[in-house]
Amino acid sequence: MPSAYETLTVPAMEIRQSKGRKLYSFAVDGKKIHSFACISRLRRSSLAKLQGYQRPEVIAHVEEIRCYLESPSPMLPNGIIVAFDSRVKFKPAAGASFQTPYSRMGMLSIPVPRSTEVPKPGCIVDGQQRVAAIRDAQIKRFPVVVTAFITDDIEHQTEQFILVNSAKPLAKGLIYELIPNTKSRLPTQLQKRRLSARLLEYLNHQEDSPFHHKIQTPTTPHGPIKDNSVLRMLDNSLSDGVLYKLRREDAPDGGITLMSRVLFPFWHAVREVFAQAWNLPPKKSRLTHGIGILSLGNIMDHVGLPKIPEIDLQTFYCAQLLPLRPHCAWTEGSWRITESHSASWNDLQNTKQDIAVLTDHLQRLFEKVHSTQT
Repeated sequence: MPSAYETLTVPAMEIRQSKGRKLYSFAVDGKKIHSFACISRLRRSSLAKLQGYQRPEVIAHVEEIRCYLESPSPMLPNGIIVAFDSRVKFKPAAGASFQTPYSRMGMLSIPVPRSTEVPKPGCIVDGQQRVAAIRDAQIKRFPVVVTAFITDDIEHQTEQFILVNSAKPLAKGLIYELIPNTKSRLPTQLQKRRLSARLLEYLNHQEDSPFHHKIQTPTTPHGPIKDNSVLRMLDNSLSDGVLYKLRREDAPDGGITLMSRVLFPFWHAVREVFAQAWNLPPKKSRLTHGIGILSLGNIMDHVGLPKIPEIDLQTFYCAQLLPLRPHCAWTEGSWRITESHSASWNDLQNTKQDIAVLTDHLQRLFEKVHSTQT
């Protein structure tokens, strides 16, 4: 029976890094890369599990590189990064002259599938636009440098993709959607947002969540509420709000399950009390706009948890929010900020100043209506 693979063998250098990490550097015709490496497209499974990590090709960028490659003397000095699975093998060359304390020469054997039904052994971690341009260019061949690592762990591949791309002009939404599926240390700013990103993923993909598929991310592009608005609301609460008290760094999920017992009933109450505004897109409702999410997130932190633990939380939060309803101009009318200052409902924008104005206004209203009731 014929083999399902052909073997591509290339001279390579193995570079040993920390804790057993190994890299392999080799040169190959860029037109052959698609024969052994695929693009791991970002998507969700039917069970909402994140799969893959790459964004779609940017056609204009690919076309720009293609035109350059078809010019008289093109050069692409940056390497392509590929993650191989364990089907790829390295055989070191014999002899001490081919070795240093941290590297050795040898041959890398890459199985190339004969059929499209057989999975490729590699995934492109960085350089998909360049590889696509080489593929499309009207040239016979174009050798490139490839840096590869070998792992069967998709999490390791995802982490490397984030680390390679976090300093480049990559859509933040893509990085934030990938962060929850990593464990290794990330750059400081991303590390700080890991728990918020995990919470956002939980809010967006749990069927009983008030935010179920309402948050706009690369895998839920039609969600009306911007991911960054929800992330900022969660960041604020995790920093010094009600969620800060529910963090559990020793728990496997960091306290996400516990925090959802506050987030779900509070935002279900928001959906119930402000039903019309909740079901409209940001252009027609300031509630689903960043300014609404952040100002009501402040109310969630201000209310906190009830003193009577047995009370139904959604009922409790509805009772807290209902007195605010007559004073809110989410979709029409004006906000009466002060006796001398009013703002049309759609004049308020997602700026630092306007967010502070509405946040302070809602908090003062909340304190006023509840002090009157008592």
